[in-house]
Amino acid sequence: MKTIQMTLDESLVMEVDEEVKKLHTSRSAFTREALKKHLDYHRMLELEEKHRRGYKNHPASSKEFSEWEDEQVWVD
Repeated sequence: MKTIQMTLDESLVMEVDEEVKKLHTSRSAFTREALKKHLDYHRMLELEEKHRRGYKNHPASSKEFSEWEDEQVWVD
């Protein structure tokens, strides 16, 4: 692991300190987990955007999903 320095607003540090007490963890562990989750979130957004662009550049044809119509069961 690598040690880094960060500058944070005092109010944010206080909130983090309150949360780490509840979770019985450390600032470092809490921050590592928060950073990992945020990176995962941004990767998901990038994949969703890539998916959107793909469908925009190559829209689904009307026949693409019609093969599955007979498999659908509609219950009232």
